[in-house]
Amino acid sequence: MKDDQAHYKPLDPGRIDAVDVVEIKYWCQQLHCTEQELRDAIAAVGDHVTAVRERLGPRK
Repeated sequence: MKDDQAHYKPLDPGRIDAVDVVEIKYWCQQLHCTEQELRDAIAAVGDHVTAVRERLGPRK
């Protein structure tokens, strides 16, 4: 897959697949966080996008 993820959509948009590196990159871009911040949030609250988004807090 190309590095340009403009057309990428996760199979389950409500959950983050922490095993899929392409999906991790996608969610890092969407949530404006680093991979480590994303993985820490997933470890703390699980893989549901809403819970991860709340854990990460507001970002720009």
